[in-house]
Amino acid sequence: MSSVFGTDEYISQTVAKYSDTLLRLCFTYVKNSSDAEDLTQDVFLSLLKRDIPFESEEHEKAWLLRLAINKCKNHLKSGWIRHSTPLDETLSDSAVDDNFTGENSVLEAVMALPEKYRTPIHLFYYNELSIKEIAAAIGKKEATVGTLLARGRKLLKDSMIGGIEDE
Repeated sequence: MSSVFGTDEYISQTVAKYSDTLLRLCFTYVKNSSDAEDLTQDVFLSLLKRDIPFESEEHEKAWLLRLAINKCKNHLKSGWIRHSTPLDETLSDSAVDDNFTGENSVLEAVMALPEKYRTPIHLFYYNELSIKEIAAAIGKKEATVGTLLARGRKLLKDSMIGGIEDE
């Protein structure tokens, strides 16, 4: 199987450029560093098999993000995952957490959000994507992404304030 992009240099540059972003995105879905690493690797394997060139760098990024989201959703729908009991994995023990900035309490609050809010919040704040890029990646309108961000921020604020008052 050869790819139009099959050069070692292209693959190395692409992995270096997007691996952290994709790993973080996968982690927000599966909440397990090992599964997130496997899914990220699957995304890059799919890139190796791709025979159609990208129109632009933005198209490449959007394709990788969309593919990662789809692979995560498929992973979570698999019978093995649905019928297995997850091991407790603390965020501080994960390799993914070492790359996140900020306090664990904020990350834990983001991870506790429903997926429809968690993904746009994560892409916007941790991966620094624009609303337009997020809309392309998750297949929603820009206005919808703006609404999801606003509602997600409110949920985060409420959960963080509630957590502080409870202590």
